[in-house]
Amino acid sequence: MFGTTFLLALRSIARHKLRSFLTTLGIIIGVAAVVAMVTLGNATTAAVRKQISALGTNILQIRPGQGFGRGGGGPPPPEFKEADVEAIRDQVAGVTAVAPLAQSSVTAVNEGANSTTTINGTTNAYFSAQAWPLTGGRYWTDTEESAGKGVCLIGSTVRKNLFAGGDAVGKRLRLNSVTCDVIGMLSTRGQAGFGGDQDDVVILPIKQVQRRFTGNRDIRLMLVGVDQAYDTSAVQSAISTVLRERRGITGGKQDDFNIFDTAQISATLTGTTQLLTSIVAAVAGISLLVGGIGIMNIMLVSVTERTREIGIRLAIGAVATEVLMQFLVEAIVLSCLGGLIGLVLAQAMIAVAVPLMQVEWVFDTQINVIAFAISALIGVVFGYFPARRAAALNPIDALRHE
Repeated sequence: MFGTTFLLALRSIARHKLRSFLTTLGIIIGVAAVVAMVTLGNATTAAVRKQISALGTNILQIRPGQGFGRGGGGPPPPEFKEADVEAIRDQVAGVTAVAPLAQSSVTAVNEGANSTTTINGTTNAYFSAQAWPLTGGRYWTDTEESAGKGVCLIGSTVRKNLFAGGDAVGKRLRLNSVTCDVIGMLSTRGQAGFGGDQDDVVILPIKQVQRRFTGNRDIRLMLVGVDQAYDTSAVQSAISTVLRERRGITGGKQDDFNIFDTAQISATLTGTTQLLTSIVAAVAGISLLVGGIGIMNIMLVSVTERTREIGIRLAIGAVATEVLMQFLVEAIVLSCLGGLIGLVLAQAMIAVAVPLMQVEWVFDTQINVIAFAISALIGVVFGYFPARRAAALNPIDALRHE
């Protein structure tokens, strides 16, 4: 019985191809939009987590000013000094490493190639606080660091732009008017959580950067590694106490520095992207509701057009249940076809969007199955009323219908 009913449904759909397509258009758009938005949203969330984790786990970032800016009106807050680094390292329990960073922007040149890049001056503690493996070469020694030698490590973007992606170890790189020897090549990290290419960087001993580029001993940023046995929030509070004392901040005065926990940043950004994904998916899901209403309207029209056919079936012995199933199955088949086309369209949309968004595409079986199941359910819910009306027709009145 079901096989015959299914074939009748397909035959009816095939007789009105354009109308059937237009009927399912709402389902197609709804399924495609929901699947694409959820998949891309999940990919974005995963990318954010990956980018933040690249900064290191159990890492605190300390910057002058409020937020990531330099503060509002008035004089800018003072930069950190080497004594601040030593105070945190010596006075705060649970700190495994404190790495100072002095930063500047330079033009890097190798033979005929040049590009604008960022230089970071730091100490070996930087590589202790956060793991950044090398693809070749070595880190600088303590002797090279204390002497402020002209040695450097380059990110993969610098390597690609200036050395054609080849082996740069042992070669010389000019940064503005200063020359350094490349002793190591850093592994690829990708985009940072707040934008920017983490691999477009040259890292040198901090004394070299302060002496030859910034012209002062200011420290723009401190990275603090926290022992996993310690509570990060407690360590953060202890660091805040030390810095407030050193910077003369008393009473209820606001801090002129900010401490960021990479884990908290990751949780906040992840929560935000997930919320936006849910909102967009919900809005896209309205198309499914509209598609369901479209199916119900067309099925009501179909019942009216086929009233005489229904009367003949009932007159020759068909029961009301069989008529109900015929129209209900037709609505379900229409909805499922729309769901299948929507899934295919969603994959095409994702394939186009992924390279533009620079995220990794992972096929999400769950959302695809759920979206298809919802499309089938819409066929049941919105197809039942027209099917019920068809089954309730009086055979005599139906046969008289013109």
